[in-house]
Order: sequence, then structure tokens, then C-alpha cells
Amino acid sequence: MARHTTRSNDWGFPRWRGYGSGREAQTVRLCDRHGCEEAGNCPAPKSPNSPERWYFCQTHAGEYNRGWNYFEGLSAEEAAEREANERRDAGGFAQSKHQAWAGPGDGTRSRDEMRALDVLELEVDASMDEVKLAWRRLAKSNHPDVRPNDPEAAKRFQAIQAAYEVLRSAEDARTWKPSEA
Repeated sequence: MARHTTRSNDWGFPRWRGYGSGREAQTVRLCDRHGCEEAGNCPAPKSPNSPERWYFCQTHAGEYNRGWNYFEGLSAEEAAEREANERRDAGGFAQSKHQAWAGPGDGTRSRDEMRALDVLELEVDASMDEVKLAWRRLAKSNHPDVRPNDPEAAKRFQAIQAAYEVLRSAEDARTWKPSEA
């Protein structure tokens, strides 16, 4: 005769199974797409600015997102106004310097870095070695000791120095590793 045990594996320390892996049945929400039997764990809004959500599987969520139109139901003027208002305050999309993923241009340099490259007369994809060479060349030709009575050269020299500092600090931030702290 088989004996039915009521003892759990949860007693004592250490636990004999993972936390959250109970024996009780888990409720699984199915995909809201008709006929789909996959788990619906990807929420999608039913309409703009609505708290109601559809729950799709990953496949149908991707299908839904490809067809999503943020400006649906708005006239061209209203859509342009909404876009302008959201671009005006880009606080939620500010550059993430510690991850070095945001910025205009080729996607790796910030707007300040792009201006600094223009001051140093370099291309967008210039390496740090090219930056150093251009900085030395331009600093030597515009140095106040070389051109003592030229106020324009002094201003250019200051701009060259500032541009180099911007690019050097950005390169240091990109190559910094937590173990160096």
C-alpha cells in the first residue's frame, strides 16, 4: 500500500527547491489574439492614452507593434503639434553617458563632441590618435607665443584647447572601467 506524504520540501534551511517554484497551479494568461494558445505576457494599449491593455504573446506583440500608429485619429496639424511638444522636452530621452549609446551623428558621439571635431577640422569617425595629432598641429600654429599680437589666434587657441578637452574627457568616459575606481 502506497503511503501518501504530506511533508513539504520547504522545511528547514537550505530550501530544497527554488523560491517561487511552488507546487500550486500558476495562472497563465493566454494571448488575446483569437486562436493563439501561447502565454500572453506582453501588454499593449488598446487605444492611445487608455489604461486598458491587450496581452499578446511575443509573436503577436511584434505584429501589433509593426502596425501601431502613435498619431492615429489626429489631424496633420494636431500630430505636428504633439510631435513638437514632445521634442521640445526630451528629458526622458536624454543622453545616457554611462552607457554611451545616445547622441547624434554616427551614434557614438555627442553633439559637443561633433562640434569639437569641427573645431579640430576632423571627420566624424576620427580616432583619438588623429585627434591628438590635429590638436598639436593647430595648437602649435595658433599658440600665443608663436603669434603674440594676434587676438584671433588666441581665441582659436582657446577653442582648440576646449575642443581637445571635450574629446579627451569623452574618450576617458568611454574607456573607463569600474575596476579602475
